[in-house]
Amino acid sequence: MNYELSSIDVVIIVAYGLVLLGMGVFFFRRAKTSEHFMVAGQSIPAWAAGIAVMSTYTSSISYIAVPGKAFDDNWHPLIFALTAIPVTWFVTKYIIPHYRKHKIISVYSYLEERVGAWGRIYAAFSFLLFMVGRVAVILYLSSLLLSSFVNTDISIVIILVGSITILYTLMGGMEAVIWTDVMQSVIMIGGIFFVGYMLIEEVFAQPDYLIQNAFDNNKFSLGDSDFSFGNRTIWVMVIYGITENVRNLIADQNYTQKYSSVATEKEAKKSVWIAMLIYLPLTAIFLFIGTALFSYYGGDAHVLNESITKGDQVFPFFISTALPVGIKGLMIAAIMAASMSTVDSALNSSATVFYIDFYKKYIQSQTSKTNSLNILRGSTIVWGILGICFALFMIKAKSALDVWWQISGIFGGGILGLFLLAIYNIKITKIQGILSVFFSILIIIWGTFLRKLPEPFTWLECTIDPIIIGATSTAGLIGLALTFVLINKKK
Repeated sequence: MNYELSSIDVVIIVAYGLVLLGMGVFFFRRAKTSEHFMVAGQSIPAWAAGIAVMSTYTSSISYIAVPGKAFDDNWHPLIFALTAIPVTWFVTKYIIPHYRKHKIISVYSYLEERVGAWGRIYAAFSFLLFMVGRVAVILYLSSLLLSSFVNTDISIVIILVGSITILYTLMGGMEAVIWTDVMQSVIMIGGIFFVGYMLIEEVFAQPDYLIQNAFDNNKFSLGDSDFSFGNRTIWVMVIYGITENVRNLIADQNYTQKYSSVATEKEAKKSVWIAMLIYLPLTAIFLFIGTALFSYYGGDAHVLNESITKGDQVFPFFISTALPVGIKGLMIAAIMAASMSTVDSALNSSATVFYIDFYKKYIQSQTSKTNSLNILRGSTIVWGILGICFALFMIKAKSALDVWWQISGIFGGGILGLFLLAIYNIKITKIQGILSVFFSILIIIWGTFLRKLPEPFTWLECTIDPIIIGATSTAGLIGLALTFVLINKKK
């Protein structure tokens, strides 16, 4: 369905897009070398890098899908944010010093030193596919909102939003990515606090006290405590949260490239802590909004439109019908900011990985300054176009957050396993390493496709919750690798 925007709201949204393009033009003059394009000459302050890391965590997935999940279910996504705190301690104490010592730009080059070139190729290629999926989900969610306010098909909106993001990212590189992320995060956080405050006044007000609807329906629950891996229990979310947060901060170029853009190891550690100490309360606010919307529309005074069929659609509906003129435009700009701040990071890191791990390694090791920048900018366009294409396939998705969690597991599991082998210097042969990765891929195929099988084949069926298939494949990879270590010792 379509909602109307006032002229003021339209001006705010258009002005926001023009500011982003203007920032891209400004930083275009500064991005003169490939190193500046990739890590901004390591000139970024810790607080800005931290906000950029946080903005990578909080995209339109957080802005639309997390409230949607709280509206449909409960607060179990909070467990993911809580597990980020101990993971951050581990990464800042043991991993960042290691990476800074090796002066890493592409984190996948580290794998070649420890497990061989094959590991680097596999991890880098998986990361590129992972980023295409991430860009697709984020572009879809932000366009889902914007298309509700303009008389334009969502496909056109996806292409428009994606194109603007590609343009300012390819012009300014990492410096443009980080400073636009800072600006976008201010808009995003301001918007989410305003809506949270507005809903508090609505659902806690007497005599209706609408928040009671949420308590009555157990909406503040973190999930079942049963020790089961087949349902979305607390234990499933703990496993998923630890696995994904470790993968994000150790093996995901999207994050590691940001804390490589600061000057010192101390600044890199500080940036990650800044990111997580903002991310945790922000996640709680996103979840509260979803729960408050459940209460808000559970009373007699506010009714959801009949066309609303899934939680992802509720927050956009609230924005369109409940927010005043001007604030509505700012909220839409905030969600677009959340989207673009993650997409620009994904595009820049994808271009960096392609350039360092494939182009320089296998095509042309020595290249001119101009040609290097052209390759980085050209690959930014290519990965952006692929993300746009796959976003178009997301239009019929039932829950964007579930789709994103599955994509994370599928493309992230094997990468994390390889990094753990490399960091702990587990010695196995090349063939054994390849077999371990192949085994993890088989687990991913089993967990993704072998579900609800006909009667003769039910023994092959996977009943594990799809979001921990990545963790399961990681465990399988490490388990087989350690088995090989024992075999090698006996020999």
